Amino acid sequence: MINWDCVVMVIECWRNIGMNKIKVVGLGPGHKDYILPKGMEAINNSNIVIGAKRNLQAMNLQGKESYEITGNLDGAIDFIKNKYIDNRVAVIVSGDTGFYSLLTFLKKHFTAEELEVIPGISSMQYMFARLGESWENAYLGSLHGRDNSFAEGVREHKKVCLLTDKKWTPFMIAQRLIEEGVKDRVMYIGENLSYENERITRVDINKIDRDTVYDICVVVIVYE
Repeated sequence: MINWDCVVMVIECWRNIGMNKIKVVGLGPGHKDYILPKGMEAINNSNIVIGAKRNLQAMNLQGKESYEITGNLDGAIDFIKNKYIDNRVAVIVSGDTGFYSLLTFLKKHFTAEELEVIPGISSMQYMFARLGESWENAYLGSLHGRDNSFAEGVREHKKVCLLTDKKWTPFMIAQRLIEEGVKDRVMYIGENLSYENERITRVDINKIDRDTVYDICVVVIVYE
């Protein structure tokens, strides 16, 4: 008697063996020196690379097809679905794949068997390393395109790291903390991390100037 459950499992295994997986690759903090070799190998071996404009421009994609991800994420999903069966597709994301990246959205549309996730060095890891600090007990959060109650995290932790955007500048973060009664903290502001024009500035949160312009950055807030 044929065990059809086993037959189906065997067919699925063979199908997965021959299937092109979608490589989701973390690019690290920015500079190519910080892309893991496994991630670079996946990008080099792909013939289609998908990512944000800035990330695509940072890579040498000569001879490869590229697709720029904009606000239309559903369009990117449709493109990947139409391409990945017959092509080697790499989706590149900033930092690490596991922290506020496109991976969460991709998992809503593709199975675990269809994805191969290759981590990267997060900008937070890099920032703490540049400060010579550990980060195992730090509060981590992102204000990039979102709000969160980071003041509570700062109040309860000696180390906090936040991803920022054009709205949540270091000054605005400092102002929110002061409004919430958190005043005895120092902020380290990391700009252009890993690039030649990298700059890390230390400032008391009570002394951050409203008019000082920072590039989109990572901030670490500590109690010293």
